[in-house]
Amino acid sequence: MRIPAHSVCTAIRDDIVSGVYERGGRLTEELLARRYGVSRVPVREALRTLEAEGFVVTRRHAGACVAEPTEREAADLLEMRLLLEPLGASRAAQRRTEAHLKVLRGLVRLGRERARRGHSDDLHSLGGWFHETLAQASGSPTLTSTLIRLRHKIGWMYEVRGTRDPVECWAEHGAVVDAVVRGDGERARAVMALHTERAAAAHRLRFGAGAGRADRAARAEGVRDAQHPVNTPILRS
Repeated sequence: MRIPAHSVCTAIRDDIVSGVYERGGRLTEELLARRYGVSRVPVREALRTLEAEGFVVTRRHAGACVAEPTEREAADLLEMRLLLEPLGASRAAQRRTEAHLKVLRGLVRLGRERARRGHSDDLHSLGGWFHETLAQASGSPTLTSTLIRLRHKIGWMYEVRGTRDPVECWAEHGAVVDAVVRGDGERARAVMALHTERAAAAHRLRFGAGAGRADRAARAEGVRDAQHPVNTPILRS
């Protein structure tokens, strides 16, 4: 496997997120350079970047290792996403370009079609593309990079379980885009907040004793979610 030197960081990060490298496992420059077909220089630079992002730690006598996040750190990530995703949607309603709208509409159309037909294999990647494009539409490079990094780390620390209807999920995506098209920042924020809360309820920790607690909390959240207050935004496909 040979990749461009500038993509080494992305490749290592993707392999950490997908579980190729276990938590706490050593990351030696020589082996990484051999795996990705590059010299040790870009590997060293990539490890520094990944350490700054929280995916890698440097340990005395061991060198670079995959980080071992705590349950509290994992919970903080979901809470940050609950705060920042609605902000990004609100900003997108104010700053989006026609190019952003074209991509977002196309993704919603494709996602709804695949969801209706029960083609769930690529809905996860389509959803990631949707959220990344929406973040880019916010017009804030800092917010965009933060949201993308959050999604990577949440995907690493959590798995998604549950029975959320993909048709309903993509209806929510469509409602967000409708608000963005109209330039309605408050509506975009409200719909995205509801969407993010529902998505968070389906996340389960991949590690630690908190995984069991997350199951119980998610079931409780599901009960609360079923009892919407009268002013909860109604989403229609």
